[in-house]
Amino acid sequence: MEIIAATNNKHKLEEIKEILSEIDYEVYSLKDVGINIEIKETGNTFEENALIKAREICKLTGQVSIADDSGLEVEMLDGRPGVYSARYAGVDDENKDKANNMKLLEELKDVSEDKRNARFCSVIAIIFPNGQELTARGYIKGKIGYEEKGDNGFGYDPIFIIDGLDKTMAEIGMEEKNKISHRANALKKMKDILAKL
Repeated sequence: MEIIAATNNKHKLEEIKEILSEIDYEVYSLKDVGINIEIKETGNTFEENALIKAREICKLTGQVSIADDSGLEVEMLDGRPGVYSARYAGVDDENKDKANNMKLLEELKDVSEDKRNARFCSVIAIIFPNGQELTARGYIKGKIGYEEKGDNGFGYDPIFIIDGLDKTMAEIGMEEKNKISHRANALKKMKDILAKL
């Protein structure tokens, strides 16, 4: 089955393609189908934002559409940055990842290691042209480090130390990340739901 992913983020696309290929889904990006729009994420939850994006692409293409919304939730900060993860520092250019990481590290600079618990959350939404809507949620738990480490990954990966691994998300390879990440966990749940349909 063909499915349109509401993203041009190549990292997300690779993860989605790899996991859904196991159940014979052919995933296309917005670029593949000639769509160049910015969908405003106006929801208050990851579910709402994922559904907003998937609904819009389904409406535009008439095809099955998949979207994700994900972010970092830091316990000490009452779940911030949460749905604002991508624009936490108010920067919206190629420097935003660095700016977001620096803002978060600054906020936690005096916080001891035992209080730096955090988790990445991802919600996957799939919309079918008949109006059927599915969502699945996945997590990976860890802690926020004191500095950026590693060159793989993007976003908060260089400061997020994975529970039980003592490495940041940016210090592990893509193959390993695709097995354990929040998005991978949400996609695996969605794959199981889709396999039963």
